[in-house]
Amino acid sequence: MATTHFTVHTSLSPTEVMAVVTDFGPDRARWWPNVDDAHFTVHDQGREWAEVTEGTGMGWERERYSWDAAAGTVTIDTLESNLWAPGSGWRYELLPAADGTDLRVTLTRKPSSFKGRLVAGLIPLVGARTLARQFETVLRRAEHR
Repeated sequence: MATTHFTVHTSLSPTEVMAVVTDFGPDRARWWPNVDDAHFTVHDQGREWAEVTEGTGMGWERERYSWDAAAGTVTIDTLESNLWAPGSGWRYELLPAADGTDLRVTLTRKPSSFKGRLVAGLIPLVGARTLARQFETVLRRAEHR
């Protein structure tokens, strides 16, 4: 199992960050670099949860997002994937900061395929840095909407 942690700072408020992370509208693939239109489907959605498939041709997963705006948390559990086994997922903590929000991210990956094992081997080496840059890009775009 591979796990990585990183924190990204943004000038957005926790409410605004929550809105960015839980926006499953038709522009999601445009905002998130690891999602393409061919691998994005909203299966069902409620007030504080969504079940979606997202990813790219290299790796996709069907996930269940659950969030609690008051607690500032988002949990994303992998249900099915071409790379990752159940027990994989993401955890976000939105922490108010003096000039915005610190988004604390934990990624856990349990490989379910050979390709997944290869990618999981890279996570401790470059995962935090690469993923933090992706999140920074998304949040900077949201800051300038």
